[in-house]
Amino acid sequence: MGSSVADSFTVATFNVNGIRAARRRGFDQWLRARSVDVVALQELRCPAADVGAFPGYSAAVDVGSVAGRNGVAVLTRVPAAAVRTWVTHPPRARGLGEFTAQGRYIEVDLADRPVTVACLYLPKGGLPAHLQRPGSMREQPDGGVKYERKQRFLAAFAREVHRNRLAALSAGREFVLTGDLNIAHTQHDVTNWRAARTMDGFLPTDREWFSSILGTRRLVDVVRQVHGDHPGPLTWWSWAGQSFTKDVGWRVDHQLATPGLARLATSVAVDKEPSPTERLSDHAPLVVTYSAMNSSSSGL
Repeated sequence: MGSSVADSFTVATFNVNGIRAARRRGFDQWLRARSVDVVALQELRCPAADVGAFPGYSAAVDVGSVAGRNGVAVLTRVPAAAVRTWVTHPPRARGLGEFTAQGRYIEVDLADRPVTVACLYLPKGGLPAHLQRPGSMREQPDGGVKYERKQRFLAAFAREVHRNRLAALSAGREFVLTGDLNIAHTQHDVTNWRAARTMDGFLPTDREWFSSILGTRRLVDVVRQVHGDHPGPLTWWSWAGQSFTKDVGWRVDHQLATPGLARLATSVAVDKEPSPTERLSDHAPLVVTYSAMNSSSSGL
């Protein structure tokens, strides 16, 4: 059975970089040992039939229509009171139509506490055309196509998440946006931040957008609030080289909560594995513990 509203609860977000591969590497053992209450997953990268069951959890899933790409899910101890995907509940903000079938967003109303949990896999972008230099990029120059795609998503999603947050609050629920946002917000979120200023995910446009959706009356960066203005905690390290061992990485996995819920956050942990051979993904699970909710917790 799930915990009551009077109990503290834990929310994890984890880009598994392929759920089948993560399970082969030990995801199920991590899930069993960690015993978190809510788990938001990104990049399932498999058909719905291959996601599998998660003992002790009910899974709300949208794998999307792009074979082997994207896919999001939210695991809950108690079956969700409601589940919304962009297929079953098309986004209201204009500009998201091209993304609705890609398996990038899922939202659940928890049945055991007044919280809506949203899970997002934000599109990875690229460099704008003027920063692309043939021969110095891992990918072929595309004239800024991927960059422009990401910008379209960001502009539309800012409106959509604002509406979803307000809808949750009007229904008496707090709201938390979890997931891989493919953006590091501040200098504390990238090991080599000076070099990252011309990289996708830390461009001025990325960081300005991130700032625009935050605010004391909108969404609060829970991890930064708890961790303080100090470097880290990082959540992603390249598979290549010694990045993982030397802890050279980025914080691109986030939990952004309405102020009433953010105030209840008591601890943050990144479950970085002890060694490169034990990695479940190129990301590590980000786990936030929230204290008990009561009638005065919400700002409603």
